[in-house]
Amino acid sequence: MTSRMRTTRTALFAAIFAVALLCLPAIALGAAGNPGAAANATASHAAARLSGKQYSGVHVTVNNGTATLTGTVSLYEYKKDAANKVAHTQGVTGVRNEIQVAGPTVSDAQLEKKLAPELAYNREGYGLVFDAITLQVHDGVVILGGQCHDYPNRNAALALVDSTPGVKDVIDHIQVDPASTMDWRIRREEERAIYGYPTLNKYAINPEKPIRISVQNGHVELYGVVDSAADRQIAYMQASRVPGVFSVKNYIQVAGQPSRPAEPQ
Repeated sequence: MTSRMRTTRTALFAAIFAVALLCLPAIALGAAGNPGAAANATASHAAARLSGKQYSGVHVTVNNGTATLTGTVSLYEYKKDAANKVAHTQGVTGVRNEIQVAGPTVSDAQLEKKLAPELAYNREGYGLVFDAITLQVHDGVVILGGQCHDYPNRNAALALVDSTPGVKDVIDHIQVDPASTMDWRIRREEERAIYGYPTLNKYAINPEKPIRISVQNGHVELYGVVDSAADRQIAYMQASRVPGVFSVKNYIQVAGQPSRPAEPQ
């Protein structure tokens, strides 16, 4: 009796397995024959990632693995975050971000006036004296350039701009200095040589650190604004005296005077 039961169960399992194998091509054919359903399912999964109220005006469609985002958000950081969230959806191979940033309309002059000091004091105490980030604003598009000594300070600058009302888009041209033990020694010695000089010591009081020191592979660039041409020249001379420096370019400007080109090495 037991032997017959085992034989019957074995035959039953074999029949079920055979039926399953026969059904697999049909299932695969059904999925392949209805790509629209698969795209809609992927779009639904992507939209589910945008459940926060900040994304309530965003719409998602998917075609051949590419997710297209449309609609509006109130801040540029929401546009950026929406693309990052959707990009991690299974079945999405690319993202076309066509979201428009609504929110308040702020003039370019107002944006620059607001962002310039915030960037200057951003990450105070985290080596900002070694950053020289530039700022331009055109039709609500903020362009960041210049140098940053590490990625945390670069990312902090971008995050600050991304979350500012009125910013419609952000273009990142910031260059991060290469990691180098020699450059770190030069940075520290340049800071002591410049800010430790008697007539330049007054600038050390300002947490903005108005004289910025950028170093790449032993080459030094000075940025910022000082009170007089004499201070500008002294900063250059002090920077040139630091051992191991290959060259110094002086982009420091004098307050109230026209912009000057870099001083020759």
